[in-house]
Amino acid sequence: MQPITSNDYSVFFDDTFQSLKDFIDQSNYSSIFFLTDRNTDEHCLPVIHRHLPDMNYDVIEIDPGEENKNIDFCIGVWNMLLDFGADRHSLLINVGGGVVTDMGGFAASTFKRGIDFVQIPTTLLAQVDASVGGKTGIDLGTVKNIIGTFAQPKAVFISSEFLKTLDKRQLVSGFAEVIKHGLIYDREYFNRLKNINPDTISIEDIYHSVEIKNAVVTADPLEKGLRKILNFGHTVGHAIESYSLANDSYPLLHGEAIAIGMICEGYLSHKKNGLPGDQLDELVKTITKLFPYYTFSASIYPDLISFMQNDKKNISGKIGFALLSVIGKCDYNLYASSEEIIEGLDFYRNLKK
Repeated sequence: MQPITSNDYSVFFDDTFQSLKDFIDQSNYSSIFFLTDRNTDEHCLPVIHRHLPDMNYDVIEIDPGEENKNIDFCIGVWNMLLDFGADRHSLLINVGGGVVTDMGGFAASTFKRGIDFVQIPTTLLAQVDASVGGKTGIDLGTVKNIIGTFAQPKAVFISSEFLKTLDKRQLVSGFAEVIKHGLIYDREYFNRLKNINPDTISIEDIYHSVEIKNAVVTADPLEKGLRKILNFGHTVGHAIESYSLANDSYPLLHGEAIAIGMICEGYLSHKKNGLPGDQLDELVKTITKLFPYYTFSASIYPDLISFMQNDKKNISGKIGFALLSVIGKCDYNLYASSEEIIEGLDFYRNLKK
């Protein structure tokens, strides 16, 4: 499996740990730091150490969970880098899911005006989504990813060995982004995904998802046009996720919220962008087969609309969407009124009736 080239860096799949060793050996970093959370420190860092026992590094550990992807934890990372004596020739290796890779990339891109970093995504979600694109970021309160930079890693290293450390809920959550890639870009891929279980996803499927995202982000690295199609499901999904983080004892995972968003925005695609009704049904059947129903009432609609009004994709106060025209093709810079968005939310809630 050849490395995928993305904006002057490579994503490695085969001989992942040897590729990581070669990368470090060929570089001349003054010091190396691993950013982990408690889970990846326990389950994933030992895998890396087993393959690279002679590497010298220090570890910075954060608490797991989206609720910790904020400026306070980022300040903690910066302080640890200072305490360890990191300089502008240091390397930060982010080992974890999207929280670690998003925040680690942001911390590295701003520390001393930028130090090098590499990503080792350990969840399915991070491997197919955060692995390419150069977006870094943290949340501000409950508004997701509103603070961040575009900063490219020096390399990305993907190993299916890390997926063995995940529970089924995490795998299914990541599968939402895999499904999205088929919906927005590749009908044949979506047809294949309908018939597999998330826990049997192959490294070839992960590779193809990264290929799809990479084709989009290399064509539009700063999200001025085509890259916006990657936001399908995310306008509503991020709002649902933000609400759940603020109000639920056991908040939705990112992919679980995006699954809801894809159903709601699938409805908007049908209403506003010509998605055929039978293809909307196909989308809904595929997603509801995998993801549990999330119960909410119409009383939270004002909160959800408020979250959407803070979305980065909005222009002049209009709430922006990427919507399907058919499965496998997505359009962007489309807008929906609050009333239309509520219709989409009602559509999801009525699936339970």
